[in-house]
Amino acid sequence: MEVIKNKVYNEERSLFSSNELEIYNTRFIEGESPLKESSNIYLEEVTFSYKYPLWYSKNIKGNRLILEEMARSGIWYTSNIDIIDSVIHAPKTFRRSTNIKLTNVTLHHADETLWKCKKIKLNNIKAKGDYFGFNSEDIEINNLYLDGNYAFDGGKNIIIRNSVLNSKDAIWNCENVLIENTLINGEYLGWNSKDVTLVNCKIISHQGLCYMENVKLVNSEIIDSDLILEYSSNIDADITSVVDSIKNPTSGIIRVKGVKELILDPKYIDVSKVKVELK
Repeated sequence: MEVIKNKVYNEERSLFSSNELEIYNTRFIEGESPLKESSNIYLEEVTFSYKYPLWYSKNIKGNRLILEEMARSGIWYTSNIDIIDSVIHAPKTFRRSTNIKLTNVTLHHADETLWKCKKIKLNNIKAKGDYFGFNSEDIEINNLYLDGNYAFDGGKNIIIRNSVLNSKDAIWNCENVLIENTLINGEYLGWNSKDVTLVNCKIISHQGLCYMENVKLVNSEIIDSDLILEYSSNIDADITSVVDSIKNPTSGIIRVKGVKELILDPKYIDVSKVKVELK
C-alpha cells in the first residue's frame, strides 16, 4: 500500500481514482473532488478545505479528520466509511451513502446531513443543524446530542439510545422507531409516524405524538406538554408524570399519573375505543 505523508494538495481531483493509499498529516486546500472515485483509503490527521472530497468512494477509514466549512457536500454516493475522533464543520455531509460509521465526531453545521443514506451507526456524536437524517434508514445511534429541527423526517428502522434531541418536528413520517433513555425536547414530535416505541424517555412537546399509528410509551415522562396524542391510534402508553392535556386520541389505552385536561370529544372520535387510567 502506497503511503503519503506531510503533503499539501491544491488542484482539482488531485488523487482521483486512487486505490490502496495511506495518507497522513496532509491538507487538501483547494480544488474540488480530491479523492473522488477512490477506494481502500486510510486517512489520519487529514484536513479537507474544499468541496466534494469523497464522492463515489468506497472502503474509507479516517482518524482525526477535519472537514472545514467549505468542504461542503463532502461525502456523497460513498459506501463503507468509518470516521473516528473527527470534526466536520461543513453542511450537507453524507448523502445517498451506505454503511456509515461515525464515532466521537462533532458536526458543527450538520444542516441537511445524512440524507437518503442506509446502514448508519453513530456513537458519541454532537451535531447542530436542521434536517438531520432525512429519509435515511437502518440507523443505530448511541449518545447523540442533537440541536436542530426536523430530525429524521421520513426515516425507517431507527434505534436511538442515551441521547438528547432538541428538535422541533422530530421523527415525522417515520416507520419502525425505538428510542430508549432519551430526552426529546421540541414541538410536534412524531407526527404521521407508525410503529414507534419510547422506553424510559423524557418528552417535552407541544402537540406531540399526534396522527401516529401504533405508538407505545414505556415508563416515560411527558412534561410541559399539551394537546398530545391527537388522532393517534392503537396507543399503549405508560406515562409516569402528570400531563398538561391529552386531546382526542382515537384508540388504545393510556395509563398516566395524572392529566390536567382530558379532551375526549364524541363529535370527532369514538370515545369507546379510548381508555385512560389514572395511576
